[in-house]
Amino acid sequence: MTLLLSRLWRFRFAAVVLLVLGASGAFGLGIDDIGARARDLAAQPYKPPVIRTTREIRELEYDEYRDIRFRPERAVWRAEKLPFELMFFPQGRAVPEPVTIHVVEPYGERVLAFDPALFDFGKNKIDPAKLHDVGFNGFRVHFAVNRPGYKDEVLVFQGASYFRALGKGQGYGLSARGLAVDTAAPEGEEFPRFVEFWIERPRSNATSLVIYGLLDSRRVAGAYRFVLTPGVETTMQVTARLYLRERIAKLGLAPLTSMYAFGENQPGKDDYRPGVHDSDGLSVQSADGEWIWRPLVNPKRLLVTSFAMVNPRGFGLMQRDRSPASYEDPEAQYERRPSAWVEPRGNWGSGRVELVQIPTPDETNDNIVAYWVPQAAPVPGQPFDFSYRIRWQTAGTVPADQGWVLQTRRGRGFVKRPDGDINFVVDFDGPPLRGLADGAEIEPVVWADANAEVRERNLFRNPVSGAWRMTVRFRRLDANRPVELRAYLKQQQSTLTETWSYILPAEPDKP
Repeated sequence: MTLLLSRLWRFRFAAVVLLVLGASGAFGLGIDDIGARARDLAAQPYKPPVIRTTREIRELEYDEYRDIRFRPERAVWRAEKLPFELMFFPQGRAVPEPVTIHVVEPYGERVLAFDPALFDFGKNKIDPAKLHDVGFNGFRVHFAVNRPGYKDEVLVFQGASYFRALGKGQGYGLSARGLAVDTAAPEGEEFPRFVEFWIERPRSNATSLVIYGLLDSRRVAGAYRFVLTPGVETTMQVTARLYLRERIAKLGLAPLTSMYAFGENQPGKDDYRPGVHDSDGLSVQSADGEWIWRPLVNPKRLLVTSFAMVNPRGFGLMQRDRSPASYEDPEAQYERRPSAWVEPRGNWGSGRVELVQIPTPDETNDNIVAYWVPQAAPVPGQPFDFSYRIRWQTAGTVPADQGWVLQTRRGRGFVKRPDGDINFVVDFDGPPLRGLADGAEIEPVVWADANAEVRERNLFRNPVSGAWRMTVRFRRLDANRPVELRAYLKQQQSTLTETWSYILPAEPDKP
């Protein structure tokens, strides 16, 4: 009887705690708690991760590692039939660093212990008994976003500070990161990593999931709070607090990483596919409402450009072209890759949106990075707070009251005598342009830097698509230097479109 009453009391106590703390959704854990961990971590010398893996896992090739599958029936919260579920990845050669994962329950938190029985090793000849030193290197979140009754994979944290999310009907493409440190710097980039996670148990009717992360690297530690809300457009609210051990020359906030191999503005060679990219442009909205679109390129040497501004309204790496015919790749389905739009919260002050474009021979390398660099660098030892929202989109964010760039194409039609000129065809579209009357007098405003001589510009309404087509022909004066071009459409004194901002990379191998 005493034992029965004791168990009944524990059950009632847990139910009360669930009712009280569940209402707040925090279970007593907050950014201040993880921030204190980050502060204490930054006050100590950096300790590299201790990597303990067995040969059976460490020597697996890429496809062999992918053949290891988490057993869905062992997913966290599946037995309780909660709306979210968690599954995990074992350490491997590509991502050997371990992470500690806590599940935060109403009655406290618990560390998830690695168990080989959680995994199906597929065709790999692995003795589970030999995996005593293996741990987790990441996790994924499942939620029913495409159809009721089936929980889709909607978020993955794995490797350094990388994470990827999906909305309805999307397939994985670009990634986000917790932080970028000295990206494209001559001395090399530093990759902070999430070393520990705390994941809150969701309520039975939850539509959002709260995740905390502790980040660490040689020069910085940080605390992060993520609120994941899956849907047609999956969003993540990010709140972060950093502590620097020492000064950092270039700190990149809200970094996005993507891939651009070739596309309509830079056709590929000996490839049947018209385009291969996870994103086709960088979109930026400044505080004064100006929208800028910079098509991506695959340069022959490192290309770093930026847009200086105060308190940006947003920026993102976007996949605007959603036509399967633009890719002709039914396996990769680049038309389903999400765009990611970053919306800063609060006052981000002065700084710049920086775009890094790295040469790549093929689509196996992520070669595009975009992030915000604050002008006022954080002070070592002092907390540096910032927050933002990421929107993983299909339709993409575009100007509400202006037209936008639909596509950018490079090349010319038939010419009797090649003259070395370069030609771009840019289509602008959107409701404001569609609403113009036939015969409306609008004009292209074109600017080129000192390395280009603009020789011709034209604008007309495309009778087939209904979009407005601008053509610009110019001559580059020095092939060893890039060319910057800008253009937009206007009607009298009214700006009708976002600004097309193009960087033509240097081509030093040409005469």
